[in-house]
Amino acid sequence: MSDIQLNIFVPEKTTELRKKRKKNDRWSRRKIQALEKRANHLQAPVYNGVKRPTPPSTRDQSTPQTSAASSGRCKPTSSSSSSSSSSPSPVTPTGIPTKVLAMDCEMVGTGPKGSVSQLARCSIVSYDGDVVYDKFVKPTVPVTDYRTRWSGIRPRDLLKATPYVQARKEILKLLAGKLVIGHAVHNDFKVLGYSHPGPLTRDTSRIPLLNRRAGFAETECASLKRLTKTVLNRDIQVGRRGHSSVEDARATMELYRVVEEEWEWTLASRTPA
Repeated sequence: MSDIQLNIFVPEKTTELRKKRKKNDRWSRRKIQALEKRANHLQAPVYNGVKRPTPPSTRDQSTPQTSAASSGRCKPTSSSSSSSSSSPSPVTPTGIPTKVLAMDCEMVGTGPKGSVSQLARCSIVSYDGDVVYDKFVKPTVPVTDYRTRWSGIRPRDLLKATPYVQARKEILKLLAGKLVIGHAVHNDFKVLGYSHPGPLTRDTSRIPLLNRRAGFAETECASLKRLTKTVLNRDIQVGRRGHSSVEDARATMELYRVVEEEWEWTLASRTPA
């Protein structure tokens, strides 16, 4: 039996069509991969060093969550943007939170008539209100007004206080890379001679969401005492002993947590992908 050889003729158009289909398939795969990569980026759990928030829930906005208070110093300041965790901040083996801190400082007066503010106490608390740092600080120049009625600082508090240079170094080390919450926090940064990154700063004195909760005008710079009383139904900074920076820092953190989810979601939505 002789071998039979078949010669199959493939039209040129068919070959071109196959090539075109392969090319289209490659383009489609690349497009899909690019879209998946973008989607993964937008849904990533971590953004800007902190956890991305989840969308705000539809809970009743008229019912405030439990919170606390901070100081009433208030000057206009620019709003900051960034993202933060909507759950308690992770903690290192040493007990220091790795993401979110609230800070409050008390000042005394130096110079003529005590007109120049100097740091005399700094308190820093974690997301859950645990004290991370709390020290009296000795100014570099003589104190002329202790401002005890507001600061709570007395001469005996500064006798063995931590020198300013050393305290500043310790404080800035703690704040580095953290999301810092404060009330009129620009005043605290000023006495530290420090500027914290805007995207990692949250100032509860200038957040419309809190003012809305309290029934104040959105542009109003409300004191911490008023916000705490109205939003949290709690009295702070009472009596003649002056303010407590630990109490104020805890209060600031609790106020932040009242609107944290919605605030962070709003800021994240404004941030380019």
